[in-house]
Amino acid sequence: MPPITMKKVIYLFMLAAFLYACKGDAVSIGPEVTGKGGSMARFTIANDYLYAVDHQSLRVFSITTPDNPVFIKKINLYTVVETIFPLGEHLFVGTQTGMVIFNIQNPQNPIKVSVYAHIAACDPVVAEGNYAFVTLRSGTNCNRGVNLLDVIDITKLNDPKLVKSYSMTSPNGLGVDGNLLFVTEGDYGLKVFDKTDPKDLKLIKHFQDFSAFDVIPDNNVLIITGKQGIYQYSYTDQNDLKLLSVIPIEL
Repeated sequence: MPPITMKKVIYLFMLAAFLYACKGDAVSIGPEVTGKGGSMARFTIANDYLYAVDHQSLRVFSITTPDNPVFIKKINLYTVVETIFPLGEHLFVGTQTGMVIFNIQNPQNPIKVSVYAHIAACDPVVAEGNYAFVTLRSGTNCNRGVNLLDVIDITKLNDPKLVKSYSMTSPNGLGVDGNLLFVTEGDYGLKVFDKTDPKDLKLIKHFQDFSAFDVIPDNNVLIITGKQGIYQYSYTDQNDLKLLSVIPIEL
């Protein structure tokens, strides 16, 4: 099979997320199952609505008729927007200056609940239960950021609180599954943490034999994007990832 060019990598990662949705392993918002994406996703679906982020805004579309989506509204955020992640009736939007939480109980009109602010840095975010996990990364497009993993208590969504920060090397995407937290470190591989106590994360293992930029964990299978391709790994044994498949990428 010939290598796949970088122009196709985003499409393939979206396809991987779609396939997960088709087999039923998915994140849901409200009663409908909608799919599972990575922490660097720039759109998500909740029931009959598509939420997409662009450079500085959140856009809402109705997809009641999938082949004829209807634009509903644009919400300006006045900062550089990086990612979007769903949890329950809320959206967690990662920006270069903080995490913005929206309530979508009224799906056509997302309401800003709160903002967790930090210094300028790239900001993917995932959330589960009463905690959100945010990576802050320095880099050309992220101004003078730091390299950290922040754990945030979102028990009170209108008043998120920083619990603890962990020093990282080059954190990119991240994902959660049960008591596990996966954090990609770009050229420095993948870290797997035990998050049984989110206030005291325990590093299980640091895999350094491949690059990793984003990750979708689900039911003991990881989908990872890296410089060399798109990988599927089994993490039944958290100390020994087993390669299941790879789609090579030509840089």
